[in-house]
Amino acid sequence: MPREYPLQKIRNIGIMAHIDAGKTTTTERILYYTGKTYRMGEVDEGAAVMDWMEQEKERGITITSAATTCYWREHQINIIDTPGHVDFTAEVERSLRVLDGAIAIFCGVGGVEPQSETVWRQADKYNVPRIAYVNKMDRVGADFENTLRMMRERLGTKAVAIQIPVGQGEMFAGIIDLIEMNYRIYHEETFGATFEDQPIPKSFMETARKKREELLEALSDYDDRLMEKFLSEKPIEPEEIKKALRKGSLDAKVVPVLCGASFKNKGVQKLLDVVVDYLPSPVDLPAVKGVNPESGETEERKVSDDEPFSALAFKIVSDPFIGKLTYFRVYSGFTKVGTVVLNGNNGEKERLSRILRMHANQRKEIEEVYAGDIVAVVGLKSVSTGNTFCDRDHPIVLEKMVFPEPVIAVAIEPKTKTDQDKLTGSLSKLSDEDPTFKVSFNEETGQTIISGMGELHLEILVERMLREFGVKANVGKPQVAYRETISIPVEAEGKFIRQTGGRGQYGHVKLRLEPLTSGEKYVFEKKISSGVIPREYFSAIEKGIKEAMSNGVLAGYPMVNIKAILYDGSYHEVDSSEIAFKIAASMAFQAGAKKALPKLLEPVMDVEVVVPEEYMGDVIGDLNARRGSILGIHPRADAQVISVLVPLSEMFGYATRLRSLTQGRAVFSMEFTRYQEVPENLSEKILTKVRGY
Repeated sequence: MPREYPLQKIRNIGIMAHIDAGKTTTTERILYYTGKTYRMGEVDEGAAVMDWMEQEKERGITITSAATTCYWREHQINIIDTPGHVDFTAEVERSLRVLDGAIAIFCGVGGVEPQSETVWRQADKYNVPRIAYVNKMDRVGADFENTLRMMRERLGTKAVAIQIPVGQGEMFAGIIDLIEMNYRIYHEETFGATFEDQPIPKSFMETARKKREELLEALSDYDDRLMEKFLSEKPIEPEEIKKALRKGSLDAKVVPVLCGASFKNKGVQKLLDVVVDYLPSPVDLPAVKGVNPESGETEERKVSDDEPFSALAFKIVSDPFIGKLTYFRVYSGFTKVGTVVLNGNNGEKERLSRILRMHANQRKEIEEVYAGDIVAVVGLKSVSTGNTFCDRDHPIVLEKMVFPEPVIAVAIEPKTKTDQDKLTGSLSKLSDEDPTFKVSFNEETGQTIISGMGELHLEILVERMLREFGVKANVGKPQVAYRETISIPVEAEGKFIRQTGGRGQYGHVKLRLEPLTSGEKYVFEKKISSGVIPREYFSAIEKGIKEAMSNGVLAGYPMVNIKAILYDGSYHEVDSSEIAFKIAASMAFQAGAKKALPKLLEPVMDVEVVVPEEYMGDVIGDLNARRGSILGIHPRADAQVISVLVPLSEMFGYATRLRSLTQGRAVFSMEFTRYQEVPENLSEKILTKVRGY
């Protein structure tokens, strides 16, 4: 069966916006006008959207799938759910990884708000082509020109208006297209599904001409012929403008700006036209690179159905009706239902038993998938976010998504026995979905410990657990995940001898421990003369060392950055066993670690604060008080970006503090960077508290 749409007619896009800019309503309208949802009246009253926002408070689009497909002007548009918060580092990374272009929605009243600045900069980092849509032009206080100016100043982008509104606020009547030079009015009785293009009203003609001049001037950098015509004042055809605008957009150098009022059903069809005209198809992007897991060589996969199959799993969702859904983006080749594919990351083979295409809130089973498609697969067993699926004869790992280690933990205790079972199930599903969320069990206290990337991250995960899975539990205060290490090289010995009635136990190990500075967590080396200890006991010795490292000598925190060298020992021909050598190695390690001047390490975060110039002094003063080390300050549009390293323990409650210091104007993002030694005076306080005296 041939593919439904050629690659040139596919668009994989995300919709990104500040909270309350109208992302949900705009998505609803897109699905309505493309024929995917039918109950517009209910949506028009705002009931469906508002109810959903109240109850769900989810970051996604209304339909709770990670991607949905719709069709416009004989093009297939896959809309990918993009997260709202940069705190979800892994989620932002994976969304930007699989989308080719994006629609940035701004509120016509609020303009460029802090969250939209943050998400915009993430997209800058990945060079994602964007179009901007200024929504809510029907609201009192809406100002298109002001939003355009804020985009240029705050985001430092070449935003060019390709439309202007006729009237603003309650007077908003329609939209002037600066490329076609016409005026579109929407029919209220059809919820904007029908409209009329008319000549531009005389009172707006002068403004329209001026704005068109600005557009042509901005585009003349991208097309010599257009520049020539513009300078010699020759007439320029709409097709010539579109060609230059597409080139500028695909290079992510120009951002076409539209306007509308999604709630009042005005402007969404034009937005869909612009997605088709100016955002990239998979063919417009370079070939994807990956590593062959067998040879270690770098390989390329062109975006073509003729290449070997490769796809990236970018999101895992627990569906209450059909179980685990794995969403993936196909980068090359094609495959069909029933095929066995390889998981390049772990070497496991998986059968694609059911493939679904998400159409809004409906699922359509499909038989085949091709390059450029975004689909969901049901029932994959050994899969986690960021895994590559590929042809068994042509293995490739497209991108090993490196997820940082969790740095903050909270204890969680179920209230009843029933909640205990629910808790286990919900934690397993949540850790499948989010690779930066880890679960462990503290044997001593009997508590379940959940770890994540920050306060907000854990807060939302706990909220989901209570709400989605109905788990009733008590949640402790966030705790920093400290580590321990050693300062000096030492030698240590461990002897385990037990003599019982029959066969005894004998294990004898001599270790040399050295601190590591190379960033590796642990190295085990064997520098032992042949025959001193039989080889079959080496793995037991290593196990003993690893077990001892999981429980440090200062306060029981895991130990890192240690090289353990096995240099001597002895064995007994009858009494020696794996268990005896494991215990001896553990004893030797603990004895050595105590002598090696152990020290406490704390996680340090790489923090980036984007702050308006006038609040710089206050923000820097506050960061210094938090033991921050300023790495640099870089100017950006009308703000300054402070790069700073701050210990995580000093960052609790920072979001609230930053808001109050800057009247909500500053934003920050935070990522784990490394562990470093805790200053001695603080180390004593922490250890005293942990030991309970």
